[in-house]
Amino acid sequence: MLGALQSVAPSLRVELILIGVSEPAEIESAIKTFAQWPDGGLVATPNAAVVAHRGLIIERATAHRLPSVYPYRYFTTEGGLMSYGPDTTDQYRLAAGYVDRILRGEKPADLPIQAPTKFELVLNLKTAKALGLTVPQSLLARADEVIE
Repeated sequence: MLGALQSVAPSLRVELILIGVSEPAEIESAIKTFAQWPDGGLVATPNAAVVAHRGLIIERATAHRLPSVYPYRYFTTEGGLMSYGPDTTDQYRLAAGYVDRILRGEKPADLPIQAPTKFELVLNLKTAKALGLTVPQSLLARADEVIE
């Protein structure tokens, strides 16, 4: 995912700054730093620390009025601005198919690797309003879910 972000950033005239965080103090410091830059934003990538500290990340990003994009819908339902990522329910369905095949005797090493096939965009208009943002109608029309 980071490679994709790095490759597309220059074409969008976006400066990409990667910061690895795992502890609450690092998270607070990083968000505070990003919030000081004009027209800045946060893209939280999927990793264990981000998932474990999502409440803190969402709360601090909102407190600092920092627009943020998260990897899973539950970040948005918990107050994040928006999320775009794989539909986790669909991933569990795909995993069930693997379990079925293994229980029927197939070797796990022989099973093909499957990438997520269904992605979802979720927007939280309550958070957008708290950040003083107006979400374009074109983005609202593309959303799979809008939280009002």
